[in-house]
Amino acid sequence: QVQLVESGGGLVQPGGSLRLSCAASGSYFSIAFMEWYRQGPGKERELVATISNSGSTNYADSVKGRFTISRNNAKNAVYLQMNSLKPEDTAVYYCSAVGGTARYWGQGTQVTVSS
Repeated sequence: QVQLVESGGGLVQPGGSLRLSCAASGSYFSIAFMEWYRQGPGKERELVATISNSGSTNYADSVKGRFTISRNNAKNAVYLQMNSLKPEDTAVYYCSAVGGTARYWGQGTQVTVSS
């Protein structure tokens, strides 16, 4: 079992930045991929960014060049640095961990981009 707790969400103006954090506990050694998803109002949950144990990353086209995913294995943590935020980035952001056939989710953190 892996437990995930996100933090760092909030209200920010367009063009601003936020850094989300996800703290993992439990059987973290079993995790191969860490991911950030988001779900905007009236929208389906979508994959935002992925990072593997080796540090390889992938991003949704909508956030490339603006968001950066990183991880600190010593601290069992993953981060999402979000720059140049747009109103369409408004969503609940979820941290997810994948290991073998298991997927774990955090409770989510709200990000609102508005003037």
